[in-house]
Amino acid sequence: MKQQNEIGDCVRQSLERYFKDLDGEPARGIYDMVLGNVERSMIETVLHKAEGNQSIAAEMLGINRNTLRKKVQTLNIKV
Repeated sequence: MKQQNEIGDCVRQSLERYFKDLDGEPARGIYDMVLGNVERSMIETVLHKAEGNQSIAAEMLGINRNTLRKKVQTLNIKV
């Protein structure tokens, strides 16, 4: 599962850069920030690979099509 390790490494590196950029300021809302950014990028990429077909994208993601539609709407993703 090399790919999962690479994704985790990217998140780790991004968070380290985020903390460095804070320069001592308190960090808040990191969980929602990371999940929101990762989720949005993941859904956009998978939708692109599925050529906008939400049924195929939902299957690729391993989630229900209605769940994907709700996330697309909530995250304001253009299909």
